[in-house]
Amino acid sequence: MLAGTHMENSATELQATIAQTGWPRRYTVVALLACATAICYVDRVNISIAIIPLARDRGYDAAATGLVLSSFFWGYIGPQMLGGWLADRFGGKRVLAAGVLLWSMGTLLTPAASEISFSALLLTRAVLGLGESVHFPTVHSLAARWTIAAERSRAISLYVSSVSFGTAVALLASPLIVLTLGWPSVFYISGVLGLLWLAIWFLKAADVPEKCAGMTTHELAMIEADRSAAPLADSIPWAAIMREQSVWAIVIAHVCNNFGLYIILLWLPTYLHKSFDLPMQRLGSYSVVPWLAAFCVGNLSGWVADDLRNRGMSLTTVRKLMQAVAFSLGALPMLLLPLAGSPLVATMLVTLATGGASFGVAGFAANHLDIAPRYAGVLMGLSNTFAQLPGIIGVALTGFIVNLTHSFAAAFYLIAIIYACGMVCYLVMGSGEQRI
Repeated sequence: MLAGTHMENSATELQATIAQTGWPRRYTVVALLACATAICYVDRVNISIAIIPLARDRGYDAAATGLVLSSFFWGYIGPQMLGGWLADRFGGKRVLAAGVLLWSMGTLLTPAASEISFSALLLTRAVLGLGESVHFPTVHSLAARWTIAAERSRAISLYVSSVSFGTAVALLASPLIVLTLGWPSVFYISGVLGLLWLAIWFLKAADVPEKCAGMTTHELAMIEADRSAAPLADSIPWAAIMREQSVWAIVIAHVCNNFGLYIILLWLPTYLHKSFDLPMQRLGSYSVVPWLAAFCVGNLSGWVADDLRNRGMSLTTVRKLMQAVAFSLGALPMLLLPLAGSPLVATMLVTLATGGASFGVAGFAANHLDIAPRYAGVLMGLSNTFAQLPGIIGVALTGFIVNLTHSFAAAFYLIAIIYACGMVCYLVMGSGEQRI
């Protein structure tokens, strides 16, 4: 009852603020960041559906398929920290725009590259990864300057959970597009979405609220009053960052989270197709359910975290609680997944795992802005650089495991073990207080 009353009061205050000042520009910016994240994952994930007819047409085996799926990460792991530094130092508007332009062009060129050679296809996927590499560091840098403390967890939850929304859109729409227009059309359509987003971004966004033409005096005062000091950084305190254990708690949690995320993200359609002979027509409807659950739970976690913080719980306790729930609920279904006897049961277990793991959106994923708001882009670049190793190693390794064992069981057990290790490290080392 108390939680419901508090949420009602927050909604009433929000309505009063909007009535007084109009639609806040910070909401528009956060919404655009969420849309960019969704498009980012549409462009990244559509290959998981398109690879099935593509591999059949080109004669790729599971190992070659794993290389295609993992080649994205060859480019993605590169300039993460550079993107974060550029955003923290000079502002994120143009950095994010450049990334979206590059990854959209990489998406559009994917079908042509596959016609040229296997190597050209791998290169194009790596270029896609290169463009997307600046996304999360830049978005975190922008969020540190555009969000207020009372709304921070839910704002971050919205754009981070758009990973799941974009994934759901890709998995639901891609099979229909493949069956009606052919697999190359998947890349043409999603590539154009990025170009449309760019046009809106240049009209509505700015590096900081102080430079935004559509910002009201009232809203700017509100942001400045309830935002950690986060001016553009003249220099980066690398030594302080590298020796701070709460930074490495985020890095470890991010790596462990992504180990499970990327394997499920890129191998789930193939797992359902090969393990249960699920036809292409039904792949989308099964594969999309876990990501819809993740989107809902991810956003819920932000509201819960903000509510707990506003009620007086320490931010350190909030972050650790959210992350412990995430890793626990993410790991347990993975132990049962090899026993699934039908695609329905398998999908239910994966849904529990991905939904549960999404509580981490209000755990480690928001933690960068707590411990170092001025350097949030650099911190996200650091953690996201390490967090791509599971994409390179884990996704490709899964292909070799399947070839060797003719089963996905070993990969699922490994995800559970990695999650458990991540939870212990984050509980011991994590913090929600500003440290840098």
